[in-house]
Amino acid sequence: MAKSIKLKILPQAYAVARLEPQAAIPDWADGAGFVSISRTDDELSIVCLEGRVPQSVRKDAGWTCLKLLGPFEFAETGVILSVIRPLSENGVGIFVVSTFDGDHLLVKTSDLEKAVTLLVQAGHSLSESGC
Repeated sequence: MAKSIKLKILPQAYAVARLEPQAAIPDWADGAGFVSISRTDDELSIVCLEGRVPQSVRKDAGWTCLKLLGPFEFAETGVILSVIRPLSENGVGIFVVSTFDGDHLLVKTSDLEKAVTLLVQAGHSLSESGC
């Protein structure tokens, strides 16, 4: 039996923005809500509230963020898999971000109702509330 996870649906719409790898972290990236900034040799990716990303920036908008409510130990296995398996097996695209203290799952807002149904059917529970 897969682990039962509690998730919280964060308010507001999110976007995943892409900047060039050498770009400075822009001021608009920081602020309220969930924010994740990752740099690789190929890109600078920023996940933040959709309304903060300028129109001129390459982005994929229309995401809803679900926070997995832990804490989870680093050595704990199967946490993310238990949440993404029912979604991926049913055609729901995802974007996952892990932090030191937790994990965040983003799904397209247009898929949110389907995602919630699938997660509940898989034994997980969801709530809506602020950050």
